[in-house]
Amino acid sequence: MIYPPKPPLQPEKQVLKNEIERTNKKLGLWLTHDPAIFKDPKTNNYYIYCTGAICQKSSDLIHWEMIGKVVDAPPAESREWVGGDDIWAPDIVKVGDEYRLYCSNSSWGVRQSCIFLAVANDAEGPFVPRGCVLKTSDEFPVNAIDANIITDIGTGEMYMIYGSFWGGCYALELDKETGLAKNTGIGTCVARRPLWMSGGIEGPYMIYHPETEYYYLFVSYGSLKSDYNIRVGRSKSITGPFTDFHGRKLTDTEDADNTIGCMIFCGYGWNKGTIYMAPGHNSVLHDADGSWYLVCHIREKNFTGADEPSTMQVRKIFWTPDGWPLVSAQPYSGEKDQKIEKEELVGYYEKIVLMPSLPQGIQTAVPMKLGKDGYYECCSIQGKWEYIGNNMICIIYGPNKEICYAGAVWDHESNKPTVALTGMSEKGIACWAKRIRDL
Repeated sequence: MIYPPKPPLQPEKQVLKNEIERTNKKLGLWLTHDPAIFKDPKTNNYYIYCTGAICQKSSDLIHWEMIGKVVDAPPAESREWVGGDDIWAPDIVKVGDEYRLYCSNSSWGVRQSCIFLAVANDAEGPFVPRGCVLKTSDEFPVNAIDANIITDIGTGEMYMIYGSFWGGCYALELDKETGLAKNTGIGTCVARRPLWMSGGIEGPYMIYHPETEYYYLFVSYGSLKSDYNIRVGRSKSITGPFTDFHGRKLTDTEDADNTIGCMIFCGYGWNKGTIYMAPGHNSVLHDADGSWYLVCHIREKNFTGADEPSTMQVRKIFWTPDGWPLVSAQPYSGEKDQKIEKEELVGYYEKIVLMPSLPQGIQTAVPMKLGKDGYYECCSIQGKWEYIGNNMICIIYGPNKEICYAGAVWDHESNKPTVALTGMSEKGIACWAKRIRDL
């Protein structure tokens, strides 16, 4: 088995005083917030665009070089509407030779917001504002922030997926020639939450999977400062309806137990190392070699109410046989797809079950064992496991079944290579496991 190389250490965590310091220092992953991933077809470089209109560049998704701020300021129309010049959560798309960056201009906790378009002839900018795509106020049921652009695979029509809190997330058709809104209005609602849960939903990101022929809508539930978690629904249409593992619509507000949406990532803690909370505002990359990646920001556990800086994680995505995404149990460290033999899976593990809860807290690791004879044990649970081919195993205990994908990873908590599992039960509950020692 070929394990990934040891990844570089992140720079020491620090909170910088202002935007100028942030753009002039190469911070790597720290203070990366709302990351949108993009691979430039012209240079094959990877780029991240994040809040502050900050851009970073990489050739391998591991080492990141700071480019800096790529949009000076929102257009005058937007600044006058919002009353400020903060830029949040950019997303980029290349149309012909033009690079289009969709940026949010807003302030905390209000709906007086604007999504504006800035354009450039290079992925590194500078991007020049072209105009406002959508403006909202308290009279609107949705907030004009968190744009993401997707094109209909059949018709070629382009849509902006956007929205936050209050009335949910929406799909608005764009004029492909100008990149601005094609029609007036706010578009079609594609996901929302019950109002009694503060309406907390934002950061929508949509991708199309050519093999399953589904559009997948990734959204962040909860509060970015505490219980953020990433959920997924899928549809044959960009405008929905998007349904979860159990066929429930992401627009259904009757969600008494916080289980709508297929949850694939939440706060977690292994038995060693840093405990993390609030992964969210993700983007997704389908790379040229067929690999899939999820990129998001996340925070170290801190429920004291004090500010906790965000950092960025990149993780591989795998797919279940019935077409649901699985997020790797460990951040990406350069691992390659390779065959994992059955005997390489035998050993003692830690396991985390990503179970929806109210609120969505930290899911912690418990002991697990895969025996040589197909014996499975997890705390007091006993069952069996079998290798079913293509790096997949099936775990059965009582009436429960989990299908898991195995891969070589770097164990960031123990600072060594190992084997990890990422899987989903037949009830749609995601799980992770990583081997910690041999039998």
